[in-house]
Amino acid sequence: MKKTEPITSGQMASLFFAFLLGSAIINIPQPLIEAAKNGAWISVILANGGGMVLLTCIFYLYHEHPNLNFIDLFQFKYGKWLMIIISVPIILQLFIMLSYIIIDIGSFFTTSMMRQTPSYIFHFFILFVSALTVRSGIEVMARMFVLLLSYLIFFSIIVIILTIPFFHVEFLLPVLPDGIKPVLHGVYQNFGFPYVELILFSLLLPFVRKNDGKSLQKKMFSVLIIHGFLLILAVVCIIMAFGPLAGTLKYSLFQLARLINIREIITRIESFIGIALVVGSYMKATISLCILKELLGSVFQLKDKDILIFPITLISLLLSLTMFTNGLEFTEAVHVVYPLYTTVIVVLPLLFITIMTLIKGGNNR
Repeated sequence: MKKTEPITSGQMASLFFAFLLGSAIINIPQPLIEAAKNGAWISVILANGGGMVLLTCIFYLYHEHPNLNFIDLFQFKYGKWLMIIISVPIILQLFIMLSYIIIDIGSFFTTSMMRQTPSYIFHFFILFVSALTVRSGIEVMARMFVLLLSYLIFFSIIVIILTIPFFHVEFLLPVLPDGIKPVLHGVYQNFGFPYVELILFSLLLPFVRKNDGKSLQKKMFSVLIIHGFLLILAVVCIIMAFGPLAGTLKYSLFQLARLINIREIITRIESFIGIALVVGSYMKATISLCILKELLGSVFQLKDKDILIFPITLISLLLSLTMFTNGLEFTEAVHVVYPLYTTVIVVLPLLFITIMTLIKGGNNR
């Protein structure tokens, strides 16, 4: 079996956009506004800048060793045992991230759309469909996600346009009502989700065709900029629509869509946003499952990594059903613990291997 299944730089950029945007445009605004108040858009700019730094490190390593991801570099440079030490926390983080995505979908359905249906029904079907998608191959994923991503962006922008009459620009002021600390709190949250996670996505870069390496860098940086712009747009529009209540309304874009009622002809638009949330979460869950499969396959040096897909899916399903007893525990884990844990176990190894590669590269010259 081939080690890689090459795809184009455009397809990889599409997967990157789907991974970053996913459910972020719907899930991020409320907790971000709650933390940073009217300065939430500044937090997005700073967090996006941090993402640019991480992506720069990733592409430096990619150009130095195009056939290796940053985890493989630890084995290549420092041996198998250090690679395992670095990989184990990241594997646990990927399991946690995948479970969190599924928990969020179940929570959305049981609180907003289908309240009488048990959450495990949604957990099972989303994970099962994600597993089947990963088995179909990364090229099929990339082609399909272009259409799903278009749906997500289209309806998000339509909702923002149709709710313009509800906007109050004065709600944006003052920009820093409580000083800079809330903005930095927002940066902490937004950097941990989703920008730190782009390091995990880099584990898929060896799938790109070798002659597409240069164009890939431009496209992925462009995707990161566009993602930041869309997130800022969503945050600003939600603040203008809801004012002081913007930080209290969960699934803010879904709540924004509920305002739309044009002469009782254009109404119930929130159902499309609900579907967009599911679509975005499904795409991110699928890509996360693919990354986890690749990483575990590399650690165990398996020739056929696809045999891991359904065991990973089963473990993630069990985690999603047993990790939390109530929504408050889940909210605290996602917004307080998760950004710190992800930053420590993912960013620090990336910075270490980047600095060491720079030093050794400089010595070699």
